[in-house]
Amino acid sequence: MTPLLWVVGSCLAMSAIAWVGLLTLAVSPRYLERLLLTLVAFAAGSLMAGAVLHLLPEAIAIGGDGVGTLLPVMGGFGLFFLLEQFMAWHHTHVIAADARQPVTYLILLADGVHNFIGGLTIGASFMISPQVGIVTWLAAAAHEVPQELGDFAIMVRGGWPPGRALMANFVSAATIVPGGLVAYWWAAPSGITFLLAFAAGNFIYIAASDLIPEVKRELQPRQSVIHVTAFMAGALTIAASRAVVGT
Repeated sequence: MTPLLWVVGSCLAMSAIAWVGLLTLAVSPRYLERLLLTLVAFAAGSLMAGAVLHLLPEAIAIGGDGVGTLLPVMGGFGLFFLLEQFMAWHHTHVIAADARQPVTYLILLADGVHNFIGGLTIGASFMISPQVGIVTWLAAAAHEVPQELGDFAIMVRGGWPPGRALMANFVSAATIVPGGLVAYWWAAPSGITFLLAFAAGNFIYIAASDLIPEVKRELQPRQSVIHVTAFMAGALTIAASRAVVGT
């Protein structure tokens, strides 16, 4: 399969995860919140491992370990910090009881930006090799599942009909496709190095600033053990995936 087909196919598959929101209609809000926190912990481990064990080594292998390679890591971290500050929206995965319609539009806008950058990440990874792309996709997908579950539940509680919320979530998720195509067209080694390093900073920010603080709110020892275990499982899954696909 050609790199273009890998990029487009993987981005379409990622955008389809938006439909996982249907599951929120079948479970109680209390059970969903517990499930989300476990998934968020798993996603945090996946993203940290994806950045440290996968994206950064690949960027350094192509561009070296100089400032030109490492500076985009800070750029990826800082951009998402700025986005959250200026949009006055914290990327939470816990269903807020007081969510209202204006917040849901901010969620869709921020999610669209996030998915476009995710497409850059996935596209750049598949331009190196299918194996590298698959591991990156798995790390990103681990984050997308709890995100889409949480976003859909917040939108429904904010007044959106379920069908409209699902379609809006899917449209927001579909911005990953143009992001992947931009990465495909920007396939020079310098561009790939920048995108991989930038994505590593993005992954680290999401895990450290958004996801881990969310699960740290749980004070019950039993749930804390479950969350730490889920975090380690996420990290080990990405490490094992890297070994299995031969990257």
